[in-house]
Amino acid sequence: MTVNAKTRVTPRRALLLGAVAALAAGMVVGVTGAAQAGTTLGASAAEKGRFFGTAVAAGRLGDSAYTTILNREFNQVTPENEMKTDATEPQQNQFSYGNADRIVAHARANGMQVRGHTLAWHAQQPSWMQGMSGSTLRNAMLNHVTQVATHFRGQVAWWDVVNEAFADGGGGGRRDSNLQRTGNDWIEAAFRAARAADPNAQLCYNDYNTDNWTDAKTQGVYRMVQDFKQRGVPIDCVGFQSHFTGGSNYPSNYRTTLSSFAALGVDVHITELDIRNAPVDAYRNVTNDCLAVARCKGITVWGIRDSDSWRSSESPLLFNGSGQKKSAYDAVLAALNNGTTPPTGTPTTPPPTTTPPPSGSCTASATPGQVWGDRYNTSVTVSGASTWAVVVSITSPQKISSTWSGSPTWDGSGLVMTMRSNGSGDTFGFTTMMNGNSSARPQIVSCTAG
Repeated sequence: MTVNAKTRVTPRRALLLGAVAALAAGMVVGVTGAAQAGTTLGASAAEKGRFFGTAVAAGRLGDSAYTTILNREFNQVTPENEMKTDATEPQQNQFSYGNADRIVAHARANGMQVRGHTLAWHAQQPSWMQGMSGSTLRNAMLNHVTQVATHFRGQVAWWDVVNEAFADGGGGGRRDSNLQRTGNDWIEAAFRAARAADPNAQLCYNDYNTDNWTDAKTQGVYRMVQDFKQRGVPIDCVGFQSHFTGGSNYPSNYRTTLSSFAALGVDVHITELDIRNAPVDAYRNVTNDCLAVARCKGITVWGIRDSDSWRSSESPLLFNGSGQKKSAYDAVLAALNNGTTPPTGTPTTPPPTTTPPPSGSCTASATPGQVWGDRYNTSVTVSGASTWAVVVSITSPQKISSTWSGSPTWDGSGLVMTMRSNGSGDTFGFTTMMNGNSSARPQIVSCTAG
């Protein structure tokens, strides 16, 4: 989105204006790379081709302390509740956009992009919709999607078309809701209606508890997105809410989750980030994981100050209730400034794969393990044979630095390892040094029995 240069001076433009003024006064000014580092979250993210946004409540736009931080720090906004169904269509076919329009107008006046949240959701439905079912509800939902997306056409960069449609627990299936009971194709129908209403907006699916790659819910959403892409259903992005309870709730395979979805050909967004007690390491790790995945387009925190958060008692945000920056803020800004932008076309990591078991073969499945700043672990489980040889390939300049529970050999390049069983069981593992390449992950080439 373009910014009116007459009304908004970005940190980079301010730096250049200062340099010009100094030169006019006869001074010599050296503009170094360090001096050009972003001084706010949004400016630094923008230098990496990404956004750093926040959820915004229309009722707080009159709070000058709130809007000062909002306008200074962020380049993207998501309305907290103002675009949900109960707010935008309180009575059937009677639409109300006042508060949502206020947020959109504020964002556009300050050069921020807008995420529409959300068009179809089982929660926060108005009472008239809650009493509907079957084709009546389906038609009402599609009309709502069409009307709201049309109203904001050209003003919203991304739509959370469908929100939280998958169930928690071990099954990986859909949530039982009145929308789901209209037919299993309701999500697809909503996406197609949104594309017709706003052809230029990016269409996203958004959910929570989908951060850990091995969780059944994550896999359920992955299979849906994979199916949509294969069949041409219009989906452009997937949102990960990432409401973490603390450092222990941040999964070590979070980067694998982001890169695995990205490998399907969709962008990935971190859409509602907040972390109990705002631990520095967890916030830093989330930021670095996004920066490591070329198609991770940005991060949105769910609120500005702790006092604005739906989890205010847990102090989960980057600013305290007085609007002061916390240590987590410093860690995020440093990560943004130190990060690099993956070049366009950089391959994203495909999901951990299972080799098909042809006759006489075994099966090997790779699972991501602990990740550190410069290295990561991988474990491989073999089934179908008691003795085996598994071939694993890695991507240069990465190198395998250690192994366990197997007997390894390498080819001349050092990039292909053959691990043979040595009586230690059906699982082996290894540590890979990133050596500057943090996005690639090992691939299972083959598994041979005997």
